[in-house]
Amino acid sequence: MEEVESEKGGDGVRAVDRALEILQAFGAGDRELTVAELLTRVDLRRPTLYRLLYTLEKGGFLSSNGDPQRFRLGPAIGQLAWAWTSSFDLSDVARPLLSSLWEDTGETVALFIPHGSRRICISELPSPQPLSFKRGIGYSERIVRGASGRALLAWMAPTEVQITRYCEGLEVDISTLMAQLEQARDLGYAVSHDELIKGAVAIAAPFFDHTGNVAGSIGIFGPGVRLDQAHIEQIAAKLRTSASALSSLLGYKAE
Repeated sequence: MEEVESEKGGDGVRAVDRALEILQAFGAGDRELTVAELLTRVDLRRPTLYRLLYTLEKGGFLSSNGDPQRFRLGPAIGQLAWAWTSSFDLSDVARPLLSSLWEDTGETVALFIPHGSRRICISELPSPQPLSFKRGIGYSERIVRGASGRALLAWMAPTEVQITRYCEGLEVDISTLMAQLEQARDLGYAVSHDELIKGAVAIAAPFFDHTGNVAGSIGIFGPGVRLDQAHIEQIAAKLRTSASALSSLLGYKAE
């Protein structure tokens, strides 16, 4: 009774929070959910849930059918998704996280996305230190080379045929590459030493989109004289946290 009176008394923010909780209960693989299934995912009483479901359905955010009644996301969600996608800029979304890593590490931080057999840098914050390494926005490299490339490839689940094609024209030992990809999956990040630039160390972690597919990687680059193994592990922990946060911003829900 107190719950109902609170909402009738104008506690609109609380009602909005609860409505959003219902919408967020739908995962990537949930085509439809029953009231019983929703009750296991949201902390609401059944009467309150029904009232909010009716309001969301009236606004087009949900639709329902069948007996027992099953709910699915409605057309209004699609309209919002289209508006968000059309104005979406990954660099803008990631910038606060990249800036935080840059401030914490003092090293160059960059954002990469896959493009066929290559990776492309779409954002970079160069290290302010005299001895540093940077590539620049627009820099492109084969996806099998470097930590930021392998951080993508390791989670793309390529077949052996695809791996062979990605390596065409390069002096890459495929068995070594496969071992590097397996190690990256075990650690949650990839590392390279002296691979593309002599004296450089790179650490990179993947981030994922709402479908669960790898969407890109965040890389940190610095000289080996500063990045010993202990320092690499410290940076990797921060990198994985930031990559996970970016995945969440893109709608990814870890299992």
